[in-house]
Amino acid sequence: MEDQVKSLKQYAKEAKKRLKEGFWQKCSKNLQEEITRAEKAGIPASKVRDYYAKKVSDNIKRENDDGEDFYLKVKGLLDSEGEVPDALGRLTDKEYFDSLSYDEKQRYTLSLSENYLKAVERYKREKAFEINA
Repeated sequence: MEDQVKSLKQYAKEAKKRLKEGFWQKCSKNLQEEITRAEKAGIPASKVRDYYAKKVSDNIKRENDDGEDFYLKVKGLLDSEGEVPDALGRLTDKEYFDSLSYDEKQRYTLSLSENYLKAVERYKREKAFEINA
């Protein structure tokens, strides 16, 4: 993974693009719709606002992030089989893992575990606010 530091100019371009495309208007409209649905389902509006604020923030932060692919793998696993004890084994890239030294394997496993826990937390947050229309 290549860590690329964005300049202020790049952040400004991305923000301007969001404004031009009506990103914030869509967010506002979606938020109001979800609040209405949540109130009908008995979920407090404040929790919905907090959830969507975090969701929009995460969405902006990961516009060009590989973490989304990993999350989709975890989501697929959780949707199909739930939380399984060998999840890390299923998510491990075997060829890459076999090419690593012992220390690198430890770091890879720790990183994979950390990313898996974040993905499960996100999955649970999203499922908690998934409201059937």
